[in-house]
Amino acid sequence: MNSDSESLQNQLIAWLLAKKAQTNDPKLVNCEENEGVEHINQTAAALNGGAFELRCLPRTIQLGEIPTVQERFQAVVKRRLQTQIQNHPPLFPWEAQLIEYPECLDKPALELVPVWGWAVQQSKLNLPIHLPERIFQQLLEKCQAMIASSIPLGAKLVAAVESLFPEEYQTLNDLAGIVLRSPSRSDALETMPNLESDYSDLQPQQQMALSLLAAKQLLENLTLPVSATNPLVERQWLTSAGVLTLKVEYQTQGQLTKLRVETELPFKAIVNLQGDAAQATAESSSPGCLSVELHNTQPNQTYTLEVELKEIDQQPLVFVIVPTL
Repeated sequence: MNSDSESLQNQLIAWLLAKKAQTNDPKLVNCEENEGVEHINQTAAALNGGAFELRCLPRTIQLGEIPTVQERFQAVVKRRLQTQIQNHPPLFPWEAQLIEYPECLDKPALELVPVWGWAVQQSKLNLPIHLPERIFQQLLEKCQAMIASSIPLGAKLVAAVESLFPEEYQTLNDLAGIVLRSPSRSDALETMPNLESDYSDLQPQQQMALSLLAAKQLLENLTLPVSATNPLVERQWLTSAGVLTLKVEYQTQGQLTKLRVETELPFKAIVNLQGDAAQATAESSSPGCLSVELHNTQPNQTYTLEVELKEIDQQPLVFVIVPTL
């Protein structure tokens, strides 16, 4: 009896060890996780004489598949982040909740001074048509660049306008002669019929004549002529910050001469009066009066007066003073 029990026990242990060896096989795994697999095994065994057992090969990841897995993982994360941002948009630091801002404001909260404040002076010129600001600014820059030059006025006009009408030098020369001989703007433009109400509607020759007329008036505005018989001249220049007023006085006492410039400034400014051998500079920290003067000035010598208002433009406005006897 004991021998039979020991024999049975040995057979049971041997059977268990055999089952464990099959279970621990690293290359084969029983597919008993799926529902109904035992029935499939039995059916397959019956068809193959009872010797068939269904098994599955393990799914292993090859080295070449790792980047693919990473790309898929990143794509999933990206989609989830996009969804989260759409559902919960981020807020600015000053916002406590999501706010819809209008695309445009009906009225600006703050009126800013234009970048180029000297252009307002155009409204004081005697022109039949308003020039585009870009053209007026270019004309003023050209006029200031040659204001102190000794070349004739007609050549200055052509040089100021020439860049606007390239390859039209002869036509500009002819029209400059008409502008110089004409005492008024109507005479300068009477040869240009059908004058419209907008600069872009004008014919090329009409645009040339109008630009030459504007350049002539700008040069006149920027020139401050004084003499012993006419020692005082006053000029006003309209800016976006207010009116700039200049008073130039040419004082003579025997052999002693002096140039004195008084300015009424709409804003804090720097005023510089300069000749060949001397200069005088004054600076104000607030609107108001400011004056500069030069002694021992010489007749027929050119003196430049620069007025710098940084609040409206980084470039100063340049005037020229030529005292005569």
